[in-house]
Amino acid sequence: MFSKKNFSPRQLSVICALIISVPIALLLLILVPNKWLSLISWAVIFFGSYFLISYTIDSFVYRQIKLIYKIISQTKASKREEFYYKNLLPQKRIDEVTVDVEKWAQQKKNEIEMLQQNEVFRKEFLQNLSHELKTPIFSIQGYIDTLLNGALHNNEVNQKFLQSAERNIERLVNLVDDLDEISKLESGELKLNCRNFIIQDLVKDVFDSLLIKIKEREISCAIKKGSEQSLAVYADKEKIRQVIINLVDNAIKYGKQNGTIEAGFYKMENKTIMIEITDNGSGIAEEHRLRIFERFYRTDLARSRKVGGSGLGLAICKHIIEAHEQKIEVRSTIDVGTTFHFFLATGK
Repeated sequence: MFSKKNFSPRQLSVICALIISVPIALLLLILVPNKWLSLISWAVIFFGSYFLISYTIDSFVYRQIKLIYKIISQTKASKREEFYYKNLLPQKRIDEVTVDVEKWAQQKKNEIEMLQQNEVFRKEFLQNLSHELKTPIFSIQGYIDTLLNGALHNNEVNQKFLQSAERNIERLVNLVDDLDEISKLESGELKLNCRNFIIQDLVKDVFDSLLIKIKEREISCAIKKGSEQSLAVYADKEKIRQVIINLVDNAIKYGKQNGTIEAGFYKMENKTIMIEITDNGSGIAEEHRLRIFERFYRTDLARSRKVGGSGLGLAICKHIIEAHEQKIEVRSTIDVGTTFHFFLATGK
């Protein structure tokens, strides 16, 4: 037995034609007791009603539905496709069309929300980039103006000002280099040179390269107990070195004085190695964790400016790890510490 929701346009036309033709044929049979005349009249009325109703539905209802589908799909069907849709493929019911339109509307709503969110991020990015560029440029401009206005021949200040200008130029160069690196990573221009290496050895090298900064903050760096066993990974060694340097450097900058930084290594079941960099610093608030890998996003703007850096380090880390088809994540608790962890394929 048919459900009202399952009627196709042709079935609906047949039912409506029967509802019209049968009572008229019965009435004619009562008035004029001639069964053949009643049967012929029923057939004429039935087929006439059927074709009229079918044409009306097709012309005024499903033509509009077809127009809706063209708008939704934003495509133009060929003549062969038009014939297939019209004559071979069963036409969709109104409730099915309603579901499709609702899905399309939800998809467009999600796209609009994403565009609005991206617009907010774009504005923040441009504001942060402008600030990052203006700060060293204005500093350099100030030092040069002071030197040109007479301080150039003052031996007490000229060397100091030139050194300060040099530091700001170096900061600009680092910023441009980081932006260039992110651009290459996003566009896929930067090719990875993957090979096997021991990840613990690389982390120890990074600790040694940052030893001066580590000693200044009196921080203790170590490999976690149970993670000493050598593990080989297959990745671009220099790019992973850059990731670990950024993560350890952040732990030094934002960790506690006399704090600790630990590196952990864990063999996972899906042929990957998980690498963790943990500090016991002030931690990252929950509202910042979702955006920590965005370009120029800073959780503590004043402190971030003070400790320096381009604000692109974590964004670069994310792009490098994703270029290896892996992921990087963060766990953090306020006043307890922060752990960044990422995955790499095991050595071949």
